Amino acid sequence: MTVTADTTATSTATTSATVTNPVLRVAPASPAAAAAYFGASLAFHADVSDVAAALAADVDPGFVVLDSRSTESWDQGHVPGAIHLPTALIAEQAEQLLDKSVPVVTYCWGPGCNGATRAALALAELGFQVKEMLGGFEYWVREGFEFETWEGRERRAADPLTAPVDAEDCGC
Repeated sequence: MTVTADTTATSTATTSATVTNPVLRVAPASPAAAAAYFGASLAFHADVSDVAAALAADVDPGFVVLDSRSTESWDQGHVPGAIHLPTALIAEQAEQLLDKSVPVVTYCWGPGCNGATRAALALAELGFQVKEMLGGFEYWVREGFEFETWEGRERRAADPLTAPVDAEDCGC
């Protein structure tokens, strides 16, 4: 898609230029294709806030949370109640630690790390139902949820760029 813009260099000279919009340089998918893609995406991903809400409810959430990072990272902080299983050990230990009838939600450091994706792949290849927690541990902490370290439990104030300041949820 192109947009034609008239610009005036001086009060007497006008030129016409074609500007390509980078957003629409590649046309959007059809509504049917978009619905299929976004529907599938939700089958593979869970939001940090949704995981926290499910864990905070007074009922079994129906899934387990798995931290796929190193022991040093786990000690630095992790989601309370999470199972610690570094990605490199999944093939060797997952079947002893996890129940294949219970979905697993994996996480790693954050959006800049694909460790949770690698862990999810390894678990799926072993026959586990799995989702990846978007945002990882970084967004768990940034959204103000309690976490555990080797020293005990902590909670930091929610980052107003990642979580609503005066509301229970973002309304997404």
